[in-house]
Amino acid sequence: MRRSLLARAVQAVPEADVLLMNPTHYAVALKYDPTSNAAPVVIAKGQDLIALRMREVAEEHRVPVITNPPLTRAIHRAVAVGREITPELYEAVAEVLAFVYRLRTNRVTGRA
Repeated sequence: MRRSLLARAVQAVPEADVLLMNPTHYAVALKYDPTSNAAPVVIAKGQDLIALRMREVAEEHRVPVITNPPLTRAIHRAVAVGREITPELYEAVAEVLAFVYRLRTNRVTGRA
C-alpha cells in the first residue's frame, strides 16, 4: 500500500504548478487550470519519506518548490487528493501561484 501511495504521488508531481513543503514532513502538489476548475486542485500529497521523494521529483522536473509550513499543513489536513482547495485557503494559495507564475514568466523572458 505504501508503494502504491508513493507511486501515485511521484507520478503526479511533474504535472503540478507548485509543490508546497513543510521542509521535511509534508508535501502538497497543486495544479490550477481555470478552464476546468474553480480553484487549484491537490493532485498529490505525502508525508515524511514520500514528501522527500516528491521534492526530489519536483526538482528533477523543474516544478517550483515553495516552503510554507502553515499553508502546507493546512492543505494537507483539509483537502483530499483530487479535490479543490477550500475557500479559506484561496488567498494564501493565490499569492503562492502568483509568485510561481511570475517566476515562470521571468524564466521564459530571461528577466531576473
